[in-house]
Amino acid sequence: MPEAIAIKPLPAPRLVSLNKDYYGGALMLLIGVGAAYRGRSYGVGTLSHMGSGFFPVTLGVVLALIGAAMLVGASRQRTAGHASARVADWRGWLCICAGTVAFIVLGRYGGLVPATFATVLLSALGDRSNSLRVALLLSTAMVAIGIIVFWWALQLQMPLFRWG
Repeated sequence: MPEAIAIKPLPAPRLVSLNKDYYGGALMLLIGVGAAYRGRSYGVGTLSHMGSGFFPVTLGVVLALIGAAMLVGASRQRTAGHASARVADWRGWLCICAGTVAFIVLGRYGGLVPATFATVLLSALGDRSNSLRVALLLSTAMVAIGIIVFWWALQLQMPLFRWG
């Protein structure tokens, strides 16, 4: 009687594991090209007589260049064998998203001071190396800077405090 032949299954094809720099670089490149392309329709002007599209085009080109540099850096890391799979830091994501939502809500119903304080506090707590004391100090400092820059110097039409 013949012996049973062990059949080994073929390994599943592995997808190329890309690190976060690939995705971030590609997204920045895409957004930058889109902003530069769309900004051209507003009239760019010249350096001495800037049009309304000058800033979006300039920002788009800078974003596209940074995205391209990130892609090149990510490909060099990949060829050197340094790509590693990391788990997403959900705490950071959630705190930054909560900070953005807090600024939208508190900016509308509370004013510049509470919106800035809450945004910086929540975003700073997303970093595991920050303590509550450091986050509070950073928030207080950013409120002072925000008042000086946006309310006093630029005269932003957003009240410092709004009730309701």
